[in-house]
Amino acid sequence: MKVLIAVASKHGSTREIAAAIAATLRTHSLEVDLRTAADVDDVAGYDAVIIGSAIYAGQWLPEAKRFAKQHAVQFAGQPIWLFSSGPLGTDDPQPHDDPQKLVSELPGVAIRDHHIFVGKLDPADLGFGERLIARMVHAPAGDFRDWAAVSDWASTIGAELTRSVPSGAGGQSSARCADRVVGFTPR
Repeated sequence: MKVLIAVASKHGSTREIAAAIAATLRTHSLEVDLRTAADVDDVAGYDAVIIGSAIYAGQWLPEAKRFAKQHAVQFAGQPIWLFSSGPLGTDDPQPHDDPQKLVSELPGVAIRDHHIFVGKLDPADLGFGERLIARMVHAPAGDFRDWAAVSDWASTIGAELTRSVPSGAGGQSSARCADRVVGFTPR
């Protein structure tokens, strides 16, 4: 089974999360392509898609929104998972974004899950304007990513996808998990 992970990452933190997801999926004997969302021209040939984006100012990055909108018709019938990276902090990560608002570019697409991962903020990576905004909103600096949560989430996806492949399918399966729209709740 072939999985596409399309990611939009401004400073690399979200791409590192995507790479960890890809590594975990590979332990489930899945073939995984990790690509920058802006570089994906076609989603044909993939059995499942995971889209990830950093959250800035309460929104997905423009290239993630473009990717979702451009390929929404092709997503019909495919299992789709989403992840966002951006809230910061340990006790009460901020901001409390509405996950459904973040994926408004995918109306009518059956999404299996949308997980919001806590992110990372390194002021040294930010431009002048970004540093001003981070100071204004009192964004805490640090790496708050929970790698165990990333791995657990990816393992859940890997288990679901490997269960959907009939024995002897050789990795190319037309069998898919039943599509359903799930409630969007951050974990």
